[in-house]
Amino acid sequence: MSALSSHREQRIGEAILALQELAEVFQRRREVLAREAGLTVEQWRVLEEIEGDGFMPSLFARERQRSRAAVSKIIRQLLDKGIVKASVSQRDGRQRTYRLTAKGRAAMERLRRGRQRAIDEVWSRFDARELEFFTRFSRELWQGLDALTEAPPPPRIRPTTERKRTNG
Repeated sequence: MSALSSHREQRIGEAILALQELAEVFQRRREVLAREAGLTVEQWRVLEEIEGDGFMPSLFARERQRSRAAVSKIIRQLLDKGIVKASVSQRDGRQRTYRLTAKGRAAMERLRRGRQRAIDEVWSRFDARELEFFTRFSRELWQGLDALTEAPPPPRIRPTTERKRTNG
């Protein structure tokens, strides 16, 4: 291995480590923001969806690769805290409509203020060129890694009886 490729591998390793550290600090930051608003990170995610239009728990569960029971539990917690209210959908009586209460809107506002504090204190230090580069680089990295998560289906294993017939 040449010194150049060894140096490049070292730089790649350092970049991967930096990305892992960044992901971990983002997760810790989300946990702190959620806790400051009296929520868990999962409750926050559900609230963000409810705040939008047309929240459907089953669709949310599928998109987040969570069980319907897990999402139902989070919704019950939010209902019990008085952050969300549920009613029968006017369009389809079989479905429920979820809305934030005043307490829920206040929690979301605390989350927005916490995010804005981070933007003001951290992100605003970077000039437009640095942010553009970071955005472009992050998207390319995300797309490359995402393509690797779409694994091909596992090889088909023939039943034992079929194997025996073909092997004599």
